[in-house]
Amino acid sequence: MKRHLARRSILVRSSRLGLAAAAAAALSMVGSAALAQAAGSPAASPALDGPLRIVVGYAPGGATDRVARIVADKLGPKLGVPVIVDNKPGAGGRLAAQQVKAVPASQNVLMVANPAVMVVAPIVFKDNNYDAERDFVPVSHVNDYEFALAVATAVPVKELSHLIAWMRANPGQANFGVPATGSLPHFFGLMTGEKAKVQAQVVGYRGSAPLLTDLIGGQVPIAFDTLDVVIPQHVAGKVRILAMSGARRSPFVPDVPTFREAGLDLVGTGWNAFFAPATMPPDKVKRLSQAIREVMQDADTTRRFKESMMTPVVSTQEQTVAMLKAYRAQWAPVVQKSGYQP
Repeated sequence: MKRHLARRSILVRSSRLGLAAAAAAALSMVGSAALAQAAGSPAASPALDGPLRIVVGYAPGGATDRVARIVADKLGPKLGVPVIVDNKPGAGGRLAAQQVKAVPASQNVLMVANPAVMVVAPIVFKDNNYDAERDFVPVSHVNDYEFALAVATAVPVKELSHLIAWMRANPGQANFGVPATGSLPHFFGLMTGEKAKVQAQVVGYRGSAPLLTDLIGGQVPIAFDTLDVVIPQHVAGKVRILAMSGARRSPFVPDVPTFREAGLDLVGTGWNAFFAPATMPPDKVKRLSQAIREVMQDADTTRRFKESMMTPVVSTQEQTVAMLKAYRAQWAPVVQKSGYQP
């Protein structure tokens, strides 16, 4: 009888221990899920159902391609799926946009795009074949970049005010080069001329490399391009950057004043952002936006962006939408007023 009672006592204690362990495990799981949800961890959202493809509308090696690859390296492990960068160059990035807008909802596809594709092209191309606002959903704004006004060393000026005076005195030589007509540097150059009350002939090139070659050689006296492209030549003493377009000086060239510091009330930036086709389910868009935001908070990601002389941005989906609205309000009138037609 005593043996029977002892065995029953052991079984009861074991059962109680098992229930306690199960309860503790359940509480632990609930607590972890709550913490993950509070922290906005991707674990709190449904996982992707397959690989993610990131489409870039330019050839490998360019700034937008570098952005995609830096983010993709960290995004794959965070999502737990393969992330593939797919370059689809053509038509200044518009070919990629035309393809991505038609992706079915069952596919996991994002596009990295800049203002040339999402702001300028819809205004100037009549046969654009995509609506930047209707066919795409903003996911995450990830970096900004500035523009630079640079002069050839043969131009006898060292300050923006001196350049403006020189352009007024030498209207026949007051030409400025841009990496492409219809590019943001082109329109920023027009904005600069309007603010300075000087007129200049725009000389369009097929990319930054030939533009800088001619600037260094003195074939074109003035150039507008992205700051990261011009910095190496400025540091080498082959050209002089007179002003940069940010709201504050760039840490990459702290000796260069902003346009505002140089006397013209101008601020202008470009950006890269991730977009999803409008067919993508909203919960998946939020999942991807949160994951990219967390990638952009990573110290190694920040370092790699800065090494590429780009300013990393940590942004929510809502902040990205607001940024795009403000950007279109600033730049659309400039593009329309220019009368530019491809």
